[in-house]
Amino acid sequence: MKFDNSIVQAHYQSPLGVIIVAATAQGLAGLWFEGQRHMPDSSDWPQQPGHPVLREVFAQLDEYFAGARTRFDMPLDLQGGTPFQQSVWQALLAIPPGQTTSYGTLSQRIGKPAAVRAVGAAVGRNPVSIIVPCHRVLGTDGSLTGYAGGLERKSALLQLEGAL
Repeated sequence: MKFDNSIVQAHYQSPLGVIIVAATAQGLAGLWFEGQRHMPDSSDWPQQPGHPVLREVFAQLDEYFAGARTRFDMPLDLQGGTPFQQSVWQALLAIPPGQTTSYGTLSQRIGKPAAVRAVGAAVGRNPVSIIVPCHRVLGTDGSLTGYAGGLERKSALLQLEGAL
């Protein structure tokens, strides 16, 4: 992924561990659990917890983890992904809270029914965990499969949303 040069970051302490949150002038560009697979090297990104987008993300995450919010409302900056990845990430945004889907169904929704593996790879590289709800994608048999932040976190997020 390529990130805009204006990117800044801050850390958020969630009930599931530390989350690195990154934003650009366009919106939220990243949200990763510390140590998550596919997380970019953010060591050169300046810490700016007072950034307006980051402050809004923190407020909405507080409400989400308290069970008072099911949908997020903030600008997203997903331009670092390929057009295919962006189409998958947009499809993830359409999965309602408390519901799940499969990788196969997701590939059909974007008009690429034979691209199940590619869809899975794009889901795994989602740069905005939780907000772009990749945790709502399950195996065809309903099993908890692949989550870059760890299956325990995936399970906890689905339980919080009432999907398990």
